[in-house]
Amino acid sequence: MMRALILLHRWLGVAFGLLFAMWFATGIVMHFVPFPSLTETERVAGLMPLDPAAAGLGPAAAIAASGIDVADRVRLFNRVDGAVYLVSGAISFRALRASDGTSAAVTSERTALAIAVDHARRRGLEASGAAFVERADHDQWTVPNRYDPHRPLYRIALHDEPGTDLYISSATGEVLLDTTRHERAWNYVGSVAHWIYPTGLRRHWAAWDRTVWWLSLAAVFAAASGALLGSLRFRKACRRLARAPTGWHAWHHVLGLLSMTFVLTWIVSGWLSMDHGRLFSRGEVTAAEAAGLAASPPWPRLPFVEWSGATEAAREIEWFAFAGTFFRRERIGVATQRLRRWDSQAVEPAPRSFLTSAEIDAQIARISSGCSPAVLIAPDDSYSAASSMPGAPVFRSVCGDVWFHVDGASGALLERLDPSRRTYRWVYSALHSWDVPPLMAWPMLRSSLMVMLCGLGLLFSVTGVVLGWRRLRRDLTPR
Repeated sequence: MMRALILLHRWLGVAFGLLFAMWFATGIVMHFVPFPSLTETERVAGLMPLDPAAAGLGPAAAIAASGIDVADRVRLFNRVDGAVYLVSGAISFRALRASDGTSAAVTSERTALAIAVDHARRRGLEASGAAFVERADHDQWTVPNRYDPHRPLYRIALHDEPGTDLYISSATGEVLLDTTRHERAWNYVGSVAHWIYPTGLRRHWAAWDRTVWWLSLAAVFAAASGALLGSLRFRKACRRLARAPTGWHAWHHVLGLLSMTFVLTWIVSGWLSMDHGRLFSRGEVTAAEAAGLAASPPWPRLPFVEWSGATEAAREIEWFAFAGTFFRRERIGVATQRLRRWDSQAVEPAPRSFLTSAEIDAQIARISSGCSPAVLIAPDDSYSAASSMPGAPVFRSVCGDVWFHVDGASGALLERLDPSRRTYRWVYSALHSWDVPPLMAWPMLRSSLMVMLCGLGLLFSVTGVVLGWRRLRRDLTPR
């Protein structure tokens, strides 16, 4: 048995030593330089002010023109080529010109370039040298699945000092992503390597998912066999039943004992990051819950003429169905909005900022029963959730053993946490990213611990790489 364990660990170590070292090194990089994204602050800063006179259609007419049978949201925003409605349903969306209801999809490089330049200038970026680069389905920074409905994307290079690239949706004309030279360089030695994210593999999600899942599972066996073997040898050494290792073996043994708990939990939790519903639930609503959320009142009840009363400072206006009625949301700034119930049968006279707990209760009652009253989630809650609007409240409704988290700014259902999903939060997020309330309150301490422990794991992995190389060289050298 001991011999089999030694052979298993030895050859798994030979196969995965470099992968372990890469994961620990790139994990440090990822902690400080995340994968590129467009933040909500950047998105809102790049929006044009709305021009009420540009909308020849009301939101109800836009829905009728979209062909989407069950719409839950309609958003109005301005582009350089005119005002646009974005009609969204449960599984699809469509962008329409607010003037006449025709398609607002972007079909020309010139339009995409103009949108990017306007967005950049509103954010204070230098755009005088902006140029169209390509129209493509995928590149290294647009492989995530969330971009699928927007493909192909237009890439515009600003040619500014930071080397900023902007990506424009061909479906909606929205700016979806920005990257800088600094982000791209560090992510090649960070997220791209860590997630085994080459474009050719990652664009095929199922193939990438299976590849990384099986590699990670094999790595779990390598770590677990090493932890077991190291513990057994340590016990024998303490009882003077085994000769102490020397040289690189000694370093590997000592560093392995010191880092064993961290290495094992980090590798296991990293494997669980690829779970995707295999062992734990995905946090998705059930079919019955989805039907309850989709049951909106008739959109023709939404009055057309009322929307023009929006504040002149509004950057976008969104209507959404919630708790059996409609709401109109005016985004003024990234952390400022006006919200009011907006239905031809009950128009709220004065705007407010957020939904109330009673409105949250009414919405959740449409999808579940026996729920406790909605409560605000504290920022330091162990199961915290963030609104799309910084600083906005997020509510929790507890319905038996299922929790629902609802954005108080937009009414969006952010999370569905059943017992399986709550467990996943600890065995993945807490163990892999260390996003637990005490450490999140002390970010410098969290970063220091992450760097030190990943550094220790890296040193340990290097000793394994050296031992593996020596074993391979010895076995492959002709005698």
